[in-house]
Amino acid sequence: MPSPANTYSYRDTILIIDETDYANQHWRGRLVPDVPTTTQRTAVPDGAIVDIDNPVWTFEITAAQINKTGGLAKLLRDAAPGTEMDVVMQPTGGAAETAGEPTATFTIKSMPVPFGGSVGGIADFEAVLPVVGQPVFGVSAA
Repeated sequence: MPSPANTYSYRDTILIIDETDYANQHWRGRLVPDVPTTTQRTAVPDGAIVDIDNPVWTFEITAAQINKTGGLAKLLRDAAPGTEMDVVMQPTGGAAETAGEPTATFTIKSMPVPFGGSVGGIADFEAVLPVVGQPVFGVSAA
């Protein structure tokens, strides 16, 4: 059986936060939906009422802990908690001029990230940042 078409690896990404590209500082970025679902069984066999609500999104990121000017860790730590920041993410495709690649545009609320690390390793951080409203999914322009 042939492998499915249009699969991709998370590489050659675009990650722009407040108009600055941080693609070279991170190695994991995911938009994750939490979809509240309510199910109520009824009094008949196989009977159920199911309600699916709108998703609440978070942005999960793992990145290098660059604590100087130009570092994403510094940006997130220096911002007042809850500061809204605009994000454009393109998980694959390379340069911005690559047309037709999937994109997501969304707004996050900043939160402080860890500071420090272990001897002999690259200091990194992981964060789960709340998304304001719903992401807008599209494709990159030419």
